[in-house]
Amino acid sequence: MTVIAPYRSGQRPGPDGFAQLLHAEWTKFRTVRGWVIGTIVAVVVAAGIGLLGTGSGQHFCQQVASIGPARSGADCGLPVFRLGPDGEPVSDSFFFVRQPLAGNGSITVRVTSLTGLLPSSNPNGPPAPTRPGLQEWAKAGIIIKQDTGQGSRYAALMVAGGHGVRMQWNYTADTPGLPGIVGPASPRWLRLTRAGDVITGYDSADGTRWAQVGTVTLPGLPSTVQAGLFTASPDDNQESQHLGGGVNAGGGPTQATAVFDHVTAPGGSFTGGYVGSAEIPGTGGYHQAGGRYTVTGSGDIAPIPAGHGGPADAAATLTSYLLGTFAGLIALTVVAAMFMTAEYRRDLIRVTLAASPRRGRTLAAKAVVIGAVSFAAGLVSAIVALMAGTAITHARGYYEFPVAGPTVVRVVIGTAALAAVSAVLALAIGAMVRRSATAVAIVIAAIVLPYFLAVAAVVPLGAADWLLRITPAAGFAVQGPYPAYPQVTAIYSALSGYFPLAPGAGFAVLCGWTAVALAGAAWLLRRRDA
Repeated sequence: MTVIAPYRSGQRPGPDGFAQLLHAEWTKFRTVRGWVIGTIVAVVVAAGIGLLGTGSGQHFCQQVASIGPARSGADCGLPVFRLGPDGEPVSDSFFFVRQPLAGNGSITVRVTSLTGLLPSSNPNGPPAPTRPGLQEWAKAGIIIKQDTGQGSRYAALMVAGGHGVRMQWNYTADTPGLPGIVGPASPRWLRLTRAGDVITGYDSADGTRWAQVGTVTLPGLPSTVQAGLFTASPDDNQESQHLGGGVNAGGGPTQATAVFDHVTAPGGSFTGGYVGSAEIPGTGGYHQAGGRYTVTGSGDIAPIPAGHGGPADAAATLTSYLLGTFAGLIALTVVAAMFMTAEYRRDLIRVTLAASPRRGRTLAAKAVVIGAVSFAAGLVSAIVALMAGTAITHARGYYEFPVAGPTVVRVVIGTAALAAVSAVLALAIGAMVRRSATAVAIVIAAIVLPYFLAVAAVVPLGAADWLLRITPAAGFAVQGPYPAYPQVTAIYSALSGYFPLAPGAGFAVLCGWTAVALAGAAWLLRRRDA
């Protein structure tokens, strides 16, 4: 009788742990050519779409012209915007009653009144202030400014139309002081003190008890600066979003008049005039009677947000470079869904679960693999898009909205994380519905479609705001590179790179949806037959 000895493998038995399961799933992924090609396509599409908008050379020249602190728009025949101390586009036009301040010193005033004029409510009327009213961010107060050049460093303490006392400096910074509307019954005392490069602002309701509003360092201030009274009143744009991706702007220029007294300045005579050009030709000026100054002016001292600056609208932005992310996500979600549903379609799920009976662990291994692959794809596409887009923009001499280095890093890593979590969400939905087409359709409807509707302004602004708050599309907030300035009234929409939620909050919404989907997939995977 022949005795057949049982087969014994020559390899030593090893642990059947999660690491081995990860290796098996990774091997499964990389050996399927279609999945690898799909991932590469996602990278190419995501990076390529953003670069398409960067390459519109002649259009950019016609729209942006030559932009810089000391350059004109003569190259293309268009006006230019000014740049602030950090390279950001700024508005810097106001009526300034000034005198030199040599060395250290302070200026103190009392503001007793701030009134204004708004554009006519008749859309066919003349574009001039014709009715009483105060623009929300009309402002008047005291300012210490490097010089009278537009875009130069400054610190100002002011009363603002509907926002009480504010201290603002270098265009982008803003901090509140005493609340309330200024008037004869509720005046505001303001004081700015210079000590070298340090400017400190104080306010008071009675001129006796003072409170510090803020302290700011303005590096590089010359020994002699300009200090005095100012009044400004921004355009009443009355922006409204319309379907099709654009913005309608009504309204027009406004005007504000402030009354100052108890003026204490370093000494010397005051000189009045506009910094920049007058917003309303022929308006603006000041009148002195005894110790009382009445100053009238238009214009603004503020940053220009991306997408809200006339010639600046055509400037390159990080948002435009990453516009292709939504298309890359479509390709990644297809791969991620098929990574799960292909097991059911080919009836391989039985083999997978026989090799690893702990079904939740199998799902987790697949999620880690597809998440890691998608993170790498998102990281590469974001880096390529940003580096290539920036290189093209700089090589052609076009203006690019400045973004701090840490913000760029956050946007790049956030884009990669957005791709990873979106892919895991597609995997989880694929495990629940077991069909690739259905899973991909659900993910596109949940992530890509709300983002597209918001960016393309297909739905009203309020609806777009909610779509980007409660749907998984909120995760796109990690790509928001620009702050929404509270001191600038504008439509801050996803079209210009602004999102209703902070980057971390928006990403948390996407993670929450993904966690729920994973939990549901794990529960169904345990309860259903393979």
